Amino acid sequence: MAHSDHHIIPFKVLSGVFGALIVLTVLTVAVAQIDLGVLEIPVALGIAIAKSALVVMFFMALKYDKPVNSMVFTVGTVFVVVFLVFTLF
Repeated sequence: MAHSDHHIIPFKVLSGVFGALIVLTVLTVAVAQIDLGVLEIPVALGIAIAKSALVVMFFMALKYDKPVNSMVFTVGTVFVVVFLVFTLF
């Protein structure tokens, strides 16, 4: 069953998100060169979460989709984070 209402995201918004992803990628490379000790994993995960949130919200258009889809994605992400935290312990 196809969706009947599509949201067209303006090119300016997509360009801004792409630029933010490039900046976050450069930040990832820059942070990888610095010895942060025990903060390396949390900082890397924080940057990765920010990049994935941008991709999911704008490029996958979850921001403009039904709220139940956002809830399912959020619950799944929370479970992955919980499993990662228990694994890191």
